[in-house]
Amino acid sequence: MKDEKALVILSGGQDSTTCLYWALKEYKEVEAITFDYGQMHRNEIVSASKICSMVKVPHEIVFIEGTLIGGTLLDKPVEGRGENIAPSWVPLRNALFLTIASNRAIVKGVKTLVIGVNSRDYSGYPDCRISFISAFEDMVFYGAEYPLLIEKPLINMTKKDIVLFAKGLLGCWEALAYTLTCYKGEYPPCGECAACKIRAKGFKEAGFPDPLIERSKNE
Repeated sequence: MKDEKALVILSGGQDSTTCLYWALKEYKEVEAITFDYGQMHRNEIVSASKICSMVKVPHEIVFIEGTLIGGTLLDKPVEGRGENIAPSWVPLRNALFLTIASNRAIVKGVKTLVIGVNSRDYSGYPDCRISFISAFEDMVFYGAEYPLLIEKPLINMTKKDIVLFAKGLLGCWEALAYTLTCYKGEYPPCGECAACKIRAKGFKEAGFPDPLIERSKNE
């Protein structure tokens, strides 16, 4: 375990929750930050709060509704997006999240951010790639003279890999029962949106039932 503190960008979904539990294993102190940007599935914020309370992690919710526009999670698809980018893409959302999280990190003297970006089984978002994260680290260094490390433990994993990875993290499997991935913000999840389909594919390929689905069946 590293002596440093890590700040986790936590949406309340499967990937960021897995990253939170990874950080709890790797770092002596962990805090989390969540963004309310007016997303259609803002119920994920409730999930983030619940999960942080389960592990007693300090949790800040930043309200930035109206700051971002574009993408079906907010209002409508971006007409100028690349052909391989899903309509749910919100332009430079991760850049804004990382900027605010970096502000908190610098003020608190935290040297590590953790984010659940993934460049394998995803929706083609340009800001989920290693090149973007590396460029952002450079920007912080040149713009703030601060050596910030952005950990991205899931970056090269498939959804199957992420499920198996979560299975090996103490307490993570139980927490996944309270995550929200559905773009419609529904519980039980709708099962029809892109996020639900990608999540279901990962659990099926890993050979394990989704704890969220199991929870919904038992309630």
